[in-house]
Amino acid sequence: EVQLQASGGGLVQAGGSLRLSCAVSGFTFDDSAIGWFRQTPGKEREGVSCISRRDGSPYYTNAVKGRFTISSDNAKNTVYLQMNSLKLEDTAVYYCALDSRYGSSCPGGYDYWGQGTLVTVSS
Repeated sequence: EVQLQASGGGLVQAGGSLRLSCAVSGFTFDDSAIGWFRQTPGKEREGVSCISRRDGSPYYTNAVKGRFTISSDNAKNTVYLQMNSLKLEDTAVYYCALDSRYGSSCPGGYDYWGQGTLVTVSS
């Protein structure tokens, strides 16, 4: 069974940093796309970042470019989202998602989702 476990959220002051982790079990994602999304109440889910071996470089939504960095540790089957210079508007529940198709690229056709981790940025 494929499972994604997102963790690392919490409360941080504006300007601070957090690192989110997405641990994947039941699947080796070496050649698949994994993305991070976020959602706040009343708003649509927003794609934040995506990484895949097929693509030359990761994808970032404009709002986080230069502040967030996505990376993967294939040995640990884990994807990370390093979030620096956090802003109030980054407050959201963050989800990771997997496109399990071999050779998938960003943006993926995600078929597995993690449970979400809450990031709260305070002033």
